[in-house]
Amino acid sequence: MKRSRINALINEAKYLFASAGFKLPPFAYWTPEQWKPKGHEVDEIRENALGWDVTDFGSGDFDRTGLLLFTIRNGNYHHPDSYPKPYAEKIMVVKENQVTPYHFHWLKREDIINRGGGELVLELYRATKDEKLSDEPFSVSIDGTEKKCMPGERISLKPGESICLEPFVYHKFYGGAGRGTVVVGEVSAVNDDTTDNRFLDAPGRFPEIEEDEPPVHLLCNEYPAVA
Repeated sequence: MKRSRINALINEAKYLFASAGFKLPPFAYWTPEQWKPKGHEVDEIRENALGWDVTDFGSGDFDRTGLLLFTIRNGNYHHPDSYPKPYAEKIMVVKENQVTPYHFHWLKREDIINRGGGELVLELYRATKDEKLSDEPFSVSIDGTEKKCMPGERISLKPGESICLEPFVYHKFYGGAGRGTVVVGEVSAVNDDTTDNRFLDAPGRFPEIEEDEPPVHLLCNEYPAVA
């Protein structure tokens, strides 16, 4: 992805979140220059991958297969003494027909919430023991109500609605056609993109970036290290 496109997407997201009344924390607005003097006092941001995240999942086509998200808070399975939070929270932008591909988590239980805008569409399967798509029915919880699902079940969430996804439930999601961009929240157990994502087709998680202009904000995998 070009850096200019990433910058434009982040600026668009800041406007969208503000228009929806969702306030981001101060570190969302730090520039690369403001990051330079930061030391160990911001290790929680750096080591838990808080902040901006823009990915095309290795597709080379962000508009068709991609996601913009901002991680607000997170714990850390690898450093529980330093970061004992057992939870995480994200806010995301999902455009019409923009797909986040099928994946599940071995550990993470998550609530996916339509915070506003269009309709969020999810397609669901249970995973088999060998991590393929199961042909068995299963259940999910939608706003506290159990729903029996068939393999490949398609569920649409309107603003205010949410679904709880258990570990080993494959899910892909996208904004419903003709319904507009969706602001999507996620409240979950600890998020670990390095060890707790199982993509069905194993796409790339972070994009290669063509530096055609300076970054407006650093992505969560770009923070400068501290000695």
